[in-house]
Amino acid sequence: MKEFAYIHDEENVPDTLRHVPFLESFSEEHLNDVLHSSAIVDCDPGDVIIAEGEDASRIFILLAGEVAVVKDGDELVSMNNIGDLFGELAALEDERRSASVIAKTKTFCLAVDQKFLEHMMPKDENPTFYAALYEFIAKLTAKRLKATSEHLARVDKELRELKAKAAAK
Repeated sequence: MKEFAYIHDEENVPDTLRHVPFLESFSEEHLNDVLHSSAIVDCDPGDVIIAEGEDASRIFILLAGEVAVVKDGDELVSMNNIGDLFGELAALEDERRSASVIAKTKTFCLAVDQKFLEHMMPKDENPTFYAALYEFIAKLTAKRLKATSEHLARVDKELRELKAKAAAK
């Protein structure tokens, strides 16, 4: 895995970044601050981008490739859409990572250092920035929770059907 400072031209934000939902939620000025606190992470297949249990300070935005979210050695989900976000909850709450994220293919991510961002833009002085950040993450979390609930409902239904079939035998 290689990492490069993201050298940001404030007058020319690449279209790839302009259309990332997470970044679209910020004003132009705030977007520039986010990008100045970022790095490009270049990963080969098998590279561990986030290790379960490590301290968190970065939010990752998938720019290209595919990653797997792995918990206790089991793949929970894979992500391959430009703009997919991972590592956001632990980074915001100063918690340890609850899962690993591993590159499945050649992958590029934008890594936003939350602690550096907070140093550059203290929360008490930038309420509109943090309101946009937390609103986006709340919407993302709600979307993921809904998808998880729907999946669990399907699994529960299948389990009840299998139990009924086993009891009928």
